[in-house]
Amino acid sequence: MRSRTGRFLLALLSVGMVVPLAAWHDRNHKPSVPLTPAVFRPLQKDLQKHYLTLFKESPELEFSSYQIQQMHDYLDKAKSYCVGEYKNLAAKRKSHIEKLKAELHNKDAKLSRSKRRKLRCKIQKAELLRSEDLVLARHAIPIAYANKEAKLDLIQQWPSDLKTIKQELADGAYRHRRWGDVQDIGFRVIAPGQRKDIKTGQEAVRQMKESGLMPPPVRNKKVVDYVKSVAEKVAAHSDLHVPLHVTVLNSNEINAFSFPGGYIFVDRGLLNAADNEAELAGVIGHEIGHVVARHGHKLMERQTVAGIFYQGAQVAAMVLTGGIASIGTYYAIQYGFYGLSMALDLRLLGVSRQFELQADQLGIQYAWNSGYDPEGFIRFFDKMATDEGYVNGVGWFYDHPPFYLRMKDAMREIMFLPKKKRYIENTTAFMRMKKELVKVNARAKKKAKNRPSLHRHPQGCPAVHKVEYKAGEPIETLCHLPGGYTGKQHEHHP
Repeated sequence: MRSRTGRFLLALLSVGMVVPLAAWHDRNHKPSVPLTPAVFRPLQKDLQKHYLTLFKESPELEFSSYQIQQMHDYLDKAKSYCVGEYKNLAAKRKSHIEKLKAELHNKDAKLSRSKRRKLRCKIQKAELLRSEDLVLARHAIPIAYANKEAKLDLIQQWPSDLKTIKQELADGAYRHRRWGDVQDIGFRVIAPGQRKDIKTGQEAVRQMKESGLMPPPVRNKKVVDYVKSVAEKVAAHSDLHVPLHVTVLNSNEINAFSFPGGYIFVDRGLLNAADNEAELAGVIGHEIGHVVARHGHKLMERQTVAGIFYQGAQVAAMVLTGGIASIGTYYAIQYGFYGLSMALDLRLLGVSRQFELQADQLGIQYAWNSGYDPEGFIRFFDKMATDEGYVNGVGWFYDHPPFYLRMKDAMREIMFLPKKKRYIENTTAFMRMKKELVKVNARAKKKAKNRPSLHRHPQGCPAVHKVEYKAGEPIETLCHLPGGYTGKQHEHHP
């Protein structure tokens, strides 16, 4: 998971809220996306499988290069069509909004109070749905198709990559990889000067708190102590040479992030999403990897901490002071695609994709060295990309390395690590934490009902009906594609 500094403000605005995305289709529009049933049917099922399953099964699959290419072509055209449909829909909504506003502000028209209220309701509804259309078109749909493309690449490329990995294992070449001296973990210097980052991290935390951008911490001692115990265990088996500071934030976002100098933050939403302790350990290991490799320090060199937080505070003020921002802006910020997230995400200030691959490798090593199943990180990534990623975690993939490269490198590192007889996957302590988390979630949900928010309906306005994309469904369910392979169709009209 990537190290972020802005996502938790988004969580602060939306704790306890689940905002499904809308889908609406023009029944008279019949796009021409050529489908090849003989290709689509057998591959469709495989593209719904988890990465770890495909790693095991792909060497036995017998798809020709022609079939693979045909599916690549289909996915590319289907993505283009689906993105285009929602861009067009957003444009139609924009025109509709402008007409409604013109009607509302027409000084010559004598509108009754009831008529004005109805117009305001229609405007807010249209703005909400347009913002969701843009989230779909610009980010969610491309990410979903990128995940499909990665699995198709896995089916095609992994058998050959696996042979290379086995050859490296046989001839000992794997020992010469970057940071291959895993027997010396704890005595290695991945990036000199970790202690120099402590003040930078302290200053970042201070400014976040003073700017009001830091969500409140979780107060449940059992949950906090558990997370700290796992983090301290992983840190003790890592190359971290500075004190570890762990904070559990009362945020429903599925995320974790780190500041330079040993400051790790884990969102409550991530604890909800993790199915076992190995997954949590893998994510924490990844964040410790960012600290150890001094990624935050390297990126902060390009801009001062004060400058970064000033930009973020400007956007935050727009959202938090009086509802000046439109509902569309609120949703754009909430989903983390521009605005606040762009201003605060340190990794956008420099080359970050290589940093993610480095943190993946180190995090897997640290989880393994702590006795955890190193595949836990892949399982969590898979869950985010396939199950959770569409709504709650779609911003998690922003500016990340290509999915297949990331999964291949992760599996490669796992295969290079010396095998252990037993790995920790889950613990009774994790299950106890989950039970305590139910209480924390309930309190947060209750508190969120009374929290001021831009997600309000004018008095007398009906709630906006939205169709939620269900986890695990094919992305084609969002678009009316021809050929009979699209699953159920959703409709929503402005």
